[in-house]
Amino acid sequence: MVRDITKRKQSEEDLQQSERKYRALFEDSRDAIYLISRDGIFLDVNRAAEELFGYCRDELIGLDVLKLYTDPGQRALFQQKIEKNGAVRDYEVALRRKDGTEVVCLVTASVRTDNDSRILGYQGLLRDITEKRKMEEELLKIRKLESIGILAGGIAHDFNNLLVGIIGHISLLKAQSMPVWLLQEKLAEMEKAALRAKNLTQQLLTFSRGGEPVRKTIAIDRIIVDSATFALHGSNVRCEFILPSDLYPVRIDADQIGQVFQNLVLNAAQAMPQGGVVTITAANSVVQADSALPLDPGDYIFISVQDQGFGIRAELLHKIFDPYFTTKETGSGFGLAITYSIVKKHAGFITAESTPGQGATFRIYLPADAKAVLPLKKTTVLAWSTGQGRILVMDDEQIIRNLVADMLVLAGYRVEVCKEGREAIELYQQALAANDPFAAVIMDLTIPGAMGGIETTAALLAIDPAARVIVSSGYSTAPVMANFREHGFCAVIPKPYSMQELSRVLQDVLTE
Repeated sequence: MVRDITKRKQSEEDLQQSERKYRALFEDSRDAIYLISRDGIFLDVNRAAEELFGYCRDELIGLDVLKLYTDPGQRALFQQKIEKNGAVRDYEVALRRKDGTEVVCLVTASVRTDNDSRILGYQGLLRDITEKRKMEEELLKIRKLESIGILAGGIAHDFNNLLVGIIGHISLLKAQSMPVWLLQEKLAEMEKAALRAKNLTQQLLTFSRGGEPVRKTIAIDRIIVDSATFALHGSNVRCEFILPSDLYPVRIDADQIGQVFQNLVLNAAQAMPQGGVVTITAANSVVQADSALPLDPGDYIFISVQDQGFGIRAELLHKIFDPYFTTKETGSGFGLAITYSIVKKHAGFITAESTPGQGATFRIYLPADAKAVLPLKKTTVLAWSTGQGRILVMDDEQIIRNLVADMLVLAGYRVEVCKEGREAIELYQQALAANDPFAAVIMDLTIPGAMGGIETTAALLAIDPAARVIVSSGYSTAPVMANFREHGFCAVIPKPYSMQELSRVLQDVLTE
């Protein structure tokens, strides 16, 4: 009996030709292609995989892929994602070559299953983006250097203008006698310039690594309304608020977050020179673990600030948070950089969207505490208050010691001053021995070459656990200023400060 097997032979040849074709594509691909079992053992690789990892094919086949991960924990995350979705595309992963060097790859892969849909393993390709990442990092460094150059120029410009106001008025006062009313006017102008300089230094500290938030649990709606209303005072722009009454409490630095909304609303007003409406919306939000947002899972307050201005071109959106970058005729270009820094320091997230001619929308996420109980509001203290008792002032700068002493004496206190920690400890012990103790101590944080505020306060508390010590510093960069109670301080007063600010802090401490 004879059978015609021509068709079967043709099918076998077609199959072999197809296998050769796809094998050629497999081997000639510039991207590394692999097949692995579900438990991570390489079953096959192409030449590009050999070149990528520095192993020959025989070494790779049978190797556990876990040995190639720089962080073995990432293997489990990859496996979880690909089995949940059936595939991944452009999944970034850091792997290690045979010589130990790191390689960054984008993985595009899918699961392999049998006829019963049981997962057998994975197949995919790896694209080496290590050099691309290095180039991006270098470009980012260049951008940062450009930003620093712009920042330095902007700061020099602003400070020079402020110094003109201070130095010029001082020279006028020295050059001629003048009536009291004119003297008061000149002093007021000098004070105004100095306060602007104080505000600029605070912004710089916030923008830098320092400026850590001094957090309190509060309601955010009042901060939003007050800050936005203040920013629009006297302008032709109005604000509409959509703020539900059940917003979660937030643990924030009220002054810094207030600055965020002032900056955003001012930015919006400058984008609408002919007038318009700024709409601020807030809502409770929950960020899940699988969210695309770069935030930890948990409760958040979501706030959007939307204007009707001329918008921001797409190619400029990535620059808007750079210091001193601006597209407007008015404004310093520093506000959005400060805003970004503050939100980041609060473990939040801010982003912007815009279509030219249709305005811009800034979206902010701030961590919330849904279970927090808001503290009762304190009675407002008078702007200027007097007191009594002995106050010890420690500061290494004589001009500051003398100035603070004059302020406190004028406010009714008796004052002793010293320039470093050991002297402060000695004076404190003498006061206790004389049964004339200090009611409070105002302590400079940093004393070059001598005992500073933290060590001195620890020593004072060892002598007198009831000691009331107020930390004062021009370095907002110090974490101590944000977490002062952890170091034994009972209050904080950042430099520079006014007589009114000093008296309010002292009154709060002495009446606790």
